[in-house]
Amino acid sequence: MKSFACLLALAVASGLGAAELPHLRRQGTATQLIVDGQPFLIRGGELGNSSGEPGYLKKSWPKLSAMNLNTVVAPVYWDVIEPEEGKLDFATVDGLIADARASDLHLVLLWFGTWKNSMSCYVPAWVKLDQARFPRAQDAAGRGLEILSPLHAVSRDTDARAFAALMRHLKAADPEHTVIMVQVENEIGMIPEARDRSSAAEKAFAAAVPPALMDYLAAHRAQLAPELLAVWNAAGGKASGTWTEVFGAGPAGEEIFMAWQFAAYTQTVAAAGKAELALPMYANAALIRPGYQPGQYPSAGPLPHLIDVWRAAAPALNFLAPDIYFQNFSYWAQLYTRSGNPLFIPEAMRSPEASVNALYAFGALDAMGFSPFAIESNTEPAAGFLTASFDLVRQLTPLLLEKQGRGLTAGLLQESAESKQPQQVRLGGWIFRVSFERAAPPQLADGLAVVVGAENSALAAGGRAGAAPAGGLMVALNDDEFLFAGIGLTITFDPAGGGQQAGLLGVEEGRYVDGQWQHLRWLNGDQTHQGRHVRLEPGRFSIQRVKLYRYR
Repeated sequence: MKSFACLLALAVASGLGAAELPHLRRQGTATQLIVDGQPFLIRGGELGNSSGEPGYLKKSWPKLSAMNLNTVVAPVYWDVIEPEEGKLDFATVDGLIADARASDLHLVLLWFGTWKNSMSCYVPAWVKLDQARFPRAQDAAGRGLEILSPLHAVSRDTDARAFAALMRHLKAADPEHTVIMVQVENEIGMIPEARDRSSAAEKAFAAAVPPALMDYLAAHRAQLAPELLAVWNAAGGKASGTWTEVFGAGPAGEEIFMAWQFAAYTQTVAAAGKAELALPMYANAALIRPGYQPGQYPSAGPLPHLIDVWRAAAPALNFLAPDIYFQNFSYWAQLYTRSGNPLFIPEAMRSPEASVNALYAFGALDAMGFSPFAIESNTEPAAGFLTASFDLVRQLTPLLLEKQGRGLTAGLLQESAESKQPQQVRLGGWIFRVSFERAAPPQLADGLAVVVGAENSALAAGGRAGAAPAGGLMVALNDDEFLFAGIGLTITFDPAGGGQQAGLLGVEEGRYVDGQWQHLRWLNGDQTHQGRHVRLEPGRFSIQRVKLYRYR
């Protein structure tokens, strides 16, 4: 079994030979998405589950463009595409492509095939009604679940044929590559028990762990997710045996068994699609609430502790992705960069915090993209914050892409609302301490919290109400010059080596236009606390370029 790095290299190599076909490319420690021959950052928004039909969505395209999106993450439905077996209808897909192209937007398509949020609610009626041919997973009492079992080749191959037909259609109908990536299935998982108890699953669970998985685990032992390694070691670290012998008799071992089954099924579907059109593909995961055990959440999906099982079973997937709806955004996002996994966030809360979470993901983790969920339903103040944040990302994209993978960027985000200590960041020869100010101050004097630019006009009300988020990113421009972008930040600084003090040589506010810096105003006096700090005001997004110097 090839390593994940080798698999990524193969995917990159095959993409580079595919003319303008979107593909992935490594730059330093980062993975970049290449679209139209150029690196690309996804400023995305995912549609609500039932909003992917062109007629319904028609009215929303101007709103999506106005939020500074460049990509819409849109579901396509197996039951709509194949209402009768073998009779395919791609009218909804064609409508999405046409409308996205007319709005100068790209698409990431979500294949709602066998599973969506663990359930098989988007399989066609002819699949649902033929339970002998398409068996369900069962619970311990022998009751069927609204989940197709992943252990049946007929279900797997039927899904794979439909997905391959979709990709074949895209190859013919979308030569401009409006569609730049595809998600295979959606939030796969087993619930309300840790594993399928059908007769086929019982037989497979009693059999030996496939050699392909054992070989992968042995070859990558030093890099395995610590949670998976702990389960394996607790059962004796055996090189072979049944699932219970290798991973123990508890729910953790049962979840690993189901992860292999789900991932192997997904591999067949993804590989069939890639054989038609080799767009980048990924699978996404619904994350785990604190304290929940396997079966209480959609278990066995591409979760951080199971990422190695999914890599071993599904090499056709270019990466695995988190859907982050929890407050500890940085914690979950960081877990999905383990072992070089490229970070794309296809779903996230569309709260005001989405605006700063996006900046953090791009700055700290070299993310390929960020997409709040149900974007067509986004309202103020969250919509205004996201619009302004994505405007900063749009301005900074050339700079971010140039610096990615080189340790020259950082994300600035409060770990939690209760965290009072400044975030400490080291870039080059400097240490930065960042404090966060979420609520806009009262208008005590003219200019104290000026909102600059029409694109920020929606933010003032949110800020005065105390709803303004705080966060951002920073970029090292050279040894002593840095760029800060965000909202509600106060930054102090010291030389990393000690023995000297730090001062501000120059602070200017501005913006980037076509990749070129445009000066707006020099900041000093009250705006820098007489040279003591850099401050990005609460209540509005801004960009500042800062030059530091040392003195004794």
